[in-house]
Amino acid sequence: MLAHLRTQPLIAVDTESDSLYRYRPRICLIQISAPAPKGSEPDPVSPVPVLDYLVDPLHLSVQELQPLGEILADPAVEVIFHAAENDLIQLERDFGFRTRRIFDTQLAARILGRRGVGLDRILEEEFGVISDKRMRRTDWGRRPLTPQQMTYAQLDTHFLPALRERQIRALQEAGRWEEALETFQALERIHYTPPKAPRSFWSMKGLRDVPRDDLPVLQALWEWRERRAQELDRPPFKVMTDGVLRLLATARPRTLEALRGIQGLSERQRQRYGAQILEVIAQGEQRPVPEPPSSDGEGIELTRTERRLYDALRRWRTQRAQDRGVDPDIVLSNHELLAIVRQRPRTVAELMENPTIGAWKAQTYGPEILAILEQGRRSRP
Repeated sequence: MLAHLRTQPLIAVDTESDSLYRYRPRICLIQISAPAPKGSEPDPVSPVPVLDYLVDPLHLSVQELQPLGEILADPAVEVIFHAAENDLIQLERDFGFRTRRIFDTQLAARILGRRGVGLDRILEEEFGVISDKRMRRTDWGRRPLTPQQMTYAQLDTHFLPALRERQIRALQEAGRWEEALETFQALERIHYTPPKAPRSFWSMKGLRDVPRDDLPVLQALWEWRERRAQELDRPPFKVMTDGVLRLLATARPRTLEALRGIQGLSERQRQRYGAQILEVIAQGEQRPVPEPPSSDGEGIELTRTERRLYDALRRWRTQRAQDRGVDPDIVLSNHELLAIVRQRPRTVAELMENPTIGAWKAQTYGPEILAILEQGRRSRP
């Protein structure tokens, strides 16, 4: 495989992890497709003949995988992903791989204004291929892999080279090729950042709907579930869902029998965890109401003037995206808008100096952005 890949100008890559089955997920499979050598038999389905490889990182050491990392980092090799961000982060997290010259077929579809950009849908519409939806929730960490798993995994990269060719033509015809190239280049800046602290109760969805007096019990239940998930090496939702925790915190059942009234709590969970749940609820009732943590400096903290400019830019972005037929973040992401508000450039040249904003976006949207910023300067706080 390595001998073949080292001769190729482009390869398609995807990964599968066991995030639905482990507390700390890991990459369990790496799929790779590369143009087939000259003289190979034509592919009966894909317009671009390729060879497909499945790499099992569970049976290889990080050192053994390093030659693959060297290929991904080679600026002479274009690497095709579909929805690259998670793959890039996980490849760096697990193996230290960094990737250069990225082509993201999902981003390309979004820049083209396509609706329905999941790979399954695109493969069906472009190539008439129907993916096995049952495989979406399969456990990629189990061995041996089934033939169904391997076929599903193979399809994730098999058609990407052909899809890339079609998308390049479409982007060029739509006058959006330069925009796409700049967006792909920005993907090279994505890095895996180790978490600074353990998972936080305050990241739990639906907290705003929980009465303040119930927060101590909910926090105790969340911490209990977190400990159980770590001990079992399972995702927290596989121990108990957020919805069940919220119901337990507000209902506060006192007996095992009362637990039967909690919607979503299975009989198996009641029997296995019932006594623990009741004890945790009782302990939580003795706690003070928790206060949200202060910002760590990475949250959005804006002055009144910055907030006004940010909101004005968001309104402009929404209208611009509608005019172009794309999602708002394709125009500019929230992160990019914040960078503009912080910088407050006065010229397009200054905007181009912002490392977060690429040259194409600065030139294309710069005059409109500068007009909004200038209007904000003239307005009173």
